[in-house]
Amino acid sequence: MTVITMTREMGTLGKDVAAGLAERLGLKVVHHELVEHGISERTGIRESDVHRFLEGEASLLERWRVGQKTLARYTAQEILEIAAKGNVLIRGWGATYLLRLVPHIVSVRICAPMHFRDQVLMKRMSITDATAARREIERNDAIHNGAMHRTFGVDWRDATLYAVTLNTAYVPVPDCVDQIARLTERETFQETPQSWMVLKDQLIEARVRWALGEHLAASLQAVGIDVHVSNGKVTLYGATSDERSIAGMIRRVHDVEGVTGVDSKIQYVAFTNPM
Repeated sequence: MTVITMTREMGTLGKDVAAGLAERLGLKVVHHELVEHGISERTGIRESDVHRFLEGEASLLERWRVGQKTLARYTAQEILEIAAKGNVLIRGWGATYLLRLVPHIVSVRICAPMHFRDQVLMKRMSITDATAARREIERNDAIHNGAMHRTFGVDWRDATLYAVTLNTAYVPVPDCVDQIARLTERETFQETPQSWMVLKDQLIEARVRWALGEHLAASLQAVGIDVHVSNGKVTLYGATSDERSIAGMIRRVHDVEGVTGVDSKIQYVAFTNPM
């Protein structure tokens, strides 16, 4: 099943490349509205509020109430659930970073120099003010880079996140579509049982982190609980001063879809009151 991840950069014609690939390869294009809708359904947070968080527009109080780590867990799980269904092209929202380790997924950056992007935006918005177009592009870039930094701690301009980078100022959209489509046909990017397991393990890990996040939110005794998944088996690491919470965490993980086994390496640390 073909999966492509692509950057979401204003004025680069990335939307046109995505549309061309969707038509040629029979893919569903997932854009930010669909991701936000999925996160909203999963969390119960209003779509408008999810959008404000992901766009960096949430107030300090709103960020405190939800928390960036919580939002990162929700976003990661939503993107991985979408990718696991296959035959999809996911634009933006950290998909290129989240899915970078899955061998059969083609990660793409569509870019262009600023003067080219200015002209594209001016034409699309039917405006003649190049300065206004430049301000909008710079604002958009700052928002998305800020969101990537806050949510995943990465810079979307990092070339190591991508299998291929195409500059639409030099490579026309049809040629971009052709090159990316050809990559999906290469043996390197064919799904195998091993590459599928990489994706499945990442998805299970995201589900487990979400489940434990809900569990640990009510328990301050847990410290630095970490998760590792291999072939569906989950190993938990960390420490807690609440011995009963270990059994609770194991039960929650066993209930997560896709988990084949649980091994707990969580240490019990007796709490001592300095007074």
